[in-house]
Amino acid sequence: MAPTYTYDITTEIGQVRLLISDTDVDPTSDAAFSDEEIQFFLTLGGSVLMAAAKGCESRAAKAAGGLASEKIGDYAYTNKTAAQWSALGEKYAAQDAMIPYWTHAEPDFDSIGDPDEVA
Repeated sequence: MAPTYTYDITTEIGQVRLLISDTDVDPTSDAAFSDEEIQFFLTLGGSVLMAAAKGCESRAAKAAGGLASEKIGDYAYTNKTAAQWSALGEKYAAQDAMIPYWTHAEPDFDSIGDPDEVA
C-alpha cells in the first residue's frame, strides 16, 4: 500500500503536521512524514502534542546525521537544526505534561435541597 499525504487541520494528523511544519504535502516529496508515520506518532504519544514531540525527535535524529559544521577559509557554518528540533520537541512534551488528565466536576449543590426545609 502506498503511503498517503494529507493536510486537513480538522484532523489530528493535520494538527500534528501544522505543529511540526510539515504542511507542504503537494507534491508528496516535500512532506517529511506520511500520514501513516504521523499516525504512528499519535499512537505512540497518545496526544497531538506528544505526537508532535515525537515528530520533532525524529526530525532531530535525521538532522543529527548530517554535516555538523564546516569551515572554508573565513567562512564557517554550524548546523543547529538538530538542536532546534530537539528543543521544539521538548517544548511540546512540556506543554502536554501541563494538561490535566482529568478535571474535577463542579458539585451540584442544588440537588441537596434547602437546609431550612423540614421534611
